[in-house]
Amino acid sequence: MKTLPSVLARTTSLLGATALTLSALPAIAQDDLITRNRVGPADAENVLTFRLTAYDLYSADPATAEGFEALFTDFINEHPGWRIETQLQTGNLNEEQARILEQAQAGRGPDCAMIDSAQLATFKEAGVLSPMNDFLTDDEIADFFPYVRDAVTDEDGNVLALWWFTDLRVLYRNTEIVPDAPQTWDETQAAALQSVEAGYEGLLFNGGRTEGTAFDWLAFFWAQGGELVDDAGKPVFYEGDNREKFLAALDFYDQLVETGAAPQRVTTITNYDDITAEAAAGTTAMFIGGNWQYAQLQSTLPEEMASQWAVSELPGPTPDQRATGTGGWSIAALSDDPAKVEICADIARLYAGPGNAFQRLLPTSAALYNEYDEFAGPEFETFAAALENGQSRPGVAIYPEMSTQIQIMLGEVLSQTKEPEQALNDAVVAIEAAYARQ
Repeated sequence: MKTLPSVLARTTSLLGATALTLSALPAIAQDDLITRNRVGPADAENVLTFRLTAYDLYSADPATAEGFEALFTDFINEHPGWRIETQLQTGNLNEEQARILEQAQAGRGPDCAMIDSAQLATFKEAGVLSPMNDFLTDDEIADFFPYVRDAVTDEDGNVLALWWFTDLRVLYRNTEIVPDAPQTWDETQAAALQSVEAGYEGLLFNGGRTEGTAFDWLAFFWAQGGELVDDAGKPVFYEGDNREKFLAALDFYDQLVETGAAPQRVTTITNYDDITAEAAAGTTAMFIGGNWQYAQLQSTLPEEMASQWAVSELPGPTPDQRATGTGGWSIAALSDDPAKVEICADIARLYAGPGNAFQRLLPTSAALYNEYDEFAGPEFETFAAALENGQSRPGVAIYPEMSTQIQIMLGEVLSQTKEPEQALNDAVVAIEAAYARQ
C-alpha cells in the first residue's frame, strides 16, 4: 500500500498526548496557522475552500481539537504556499448536503467537502465530483472494502471520493450467558430464549420510530441479496424475489417477539445509548448495536464484567449469508483544478489513517487495521471481517420515505398489530404515492 503522508509518524505521539503534540500547540497560536475559518498563512498564494463538519478539527472535545490542530499543522507545513479556508456545515446535515450539491451545480460550491456516505450516489449522479485516480495507487483502491469501492467508483472506474471512516452493526452477547456466537437466525432466537431462561430480558434492538430501527433491520434483508431500489432509483423491494426476502426478514423479527426471544417493548427503543445502559445494568445478555458501543461498555463496566462482552457478525438465514449496515463520511473534490484536487486528496489521507486512529473510527481500508496499534484486539478483527459484507444505504431521493415506512411497518409487526404481509402492503401504498410525487 502506498505510504501515506509523514504525519502518520506522529499519530502514536498524538494518541499518547506526548510532549510532541503539546509543544506543537503554542506554535499554532504564535504562527496563527489555524483559526476558526483558516488553516495556513493568511497571505498564502494558493487557496482551497474546504466544507467540513463541526467535528475533528473544530471538535468541542479539547483533546480531539488539539490533536487535529497538530495534524493540520504538519499538513500545511508540507504544502507551502497553500491555505485552506474552512467552512463549517451546520447540524442539519441533510440540508447542508443539499446546499453543497446545489452550489456545486451552480459553480459556487467548495473546492473540497465532506460528503455523507449515504449521499455519495446523489453527488456522483449529478456529475460534480472530480476523479482522484491520479493521486491514489491501484493497491490503495483495491484495498478498500468492497462496498466502499463500489460507492466511490463510477462506471468508468474513476474514484470520485475517499470514504475515510465507517461504522457497522454487530451482535453483542454476554459470553457468560451466550458463550458461542449465533451464526443463523434460528440460532440467534434459540440463544435469546436461553438468555430469557437465565433471567435476562432477551435480545434488544431498536424497534421504535427512528432511522436506526430501519437501518439495523435492513441488514437481514440485504444478507439474502435483497435490493431496495433498481438502477434508476425506483423502489423494487416489494416485487418478485425481493418481496420474499423482505418478508423473510420481517418474519425473523416477528418470531423473535412472538416466541419471547425479544421483549415487545423493543417498539419503544429508539436510542443505542439506552441499549448500552441496559447491557451495563445487566438486564440483557444480547443486543444488536453499533461498533462504537463496544468501547462504551469497556469504559462503563468494571474490567471483569466488560471482559464478558463479545461481538460477532450479524447472523443470516444461513451462516454464509451475511450483511451489515454501514455509514460514515467521505471527502471529495468539487473543483476541476488538478492542484486543488490533489490537495483535497491529501486532506482525505490525513483523515484516513491518522485521523481514524486518533478517534478510533473504523477505517475503510483493510490494511489500516494492521498498521495502527489503536485497532489491535479481537473486536477490531471482527469489525474488519464484517465490513467485507458491508452495505450502505442507497443515495436516492426516495430513501427517507422508505425508511419512514419501514419504521412504521416494523412497529406494527413487532407490536403484533399487523401480520408482516399486511404491514408490507400498507407501506407499499405510501411509498409508491411518495415516489409518484417526485
